[in-house]
Amino acid sequence: MLGSLLLSAALSAACSPIVVSNGYIPDQELVQKVRPGVHDKESVAELLGSPTSVAQFEPEVWYYVKREAERLAFFEESVTEQTVVAVKFDAAGIVTDIHRYDLEDGKAIEPVERVTPTRGKELTFLEQLFGNVGRFSNAAGQ
Repeated sequence: MLGSLLLSAALSAACSPIVVSNGYIPDQELVQKVRPGVHDKESVAELLGSPTSVAQFEPEVWYYVKREAERLAFFEESVTEQTVVAVKFDAAGIVTDIHRYDLEDGKAIEPVERVTPTRGKELTFLEQLFGNVGRFSNAAGQ
């Protein structure tokens, strides 16, 4: 009886998903304290902390990102929650806009899966395995 109880507990624990949480989103109250036209980069950093990321092509945008995902055993993980707070600044470093994006606001993209053609012969597994048999000799030339 005790053995079967332990076995069922172990199996149920093995089937529970692994939850992965990455990133940081400041409290909504703190985000609401940031005022466009009033706060600059320094005061935003003091209030919200350093950003998770700064836009590569638009360095006047700071992103605070939090992402939660679940993974069951060896299966691919699925994103359960994602939140992004984007703080935009003007050229002088003053806040111009604040946006909050959720998982539903994101767009799924599908990368193009092209193969770059290469010159040469494609070898089969057996050709690769036995291709060098007899090609090498020892230093004496035998």
